[in-house]
Amino acid sequence: MVRIRLRRQGAKHQATYRLVVAECRTPRDGRFIENIGYYNPRSEPEEMQVDVERARYWLSVGAQPSEAARRLLAKAGVFGAGPSSG
Repeated sequence: MVRIRLRRQGAKHQATYRLVVAECRTPRDGRFIENIGYYNPRSEPEEMQVDVERARYWLSVGAQPSEAARRLLAKAGVFGAGPSSG
């Protein structure tokens, strides 16, 4: 099964995350199919960028988002009528 999930980057206590499409059996920071965005919770305000069209494509072919990825995708407007402005 293919999942959309977060991949941790950065040093200890300075995490940033990439939103990736990966096979569910691969490790959290292991191999992935496609990078579709990033999330930096440490900046003020939080910084996030998502390729909405690619996220919608992967969801349409059956990719399942993790809980954290689902929240980020909802913020980005993936589940809504159109892309959000922020």
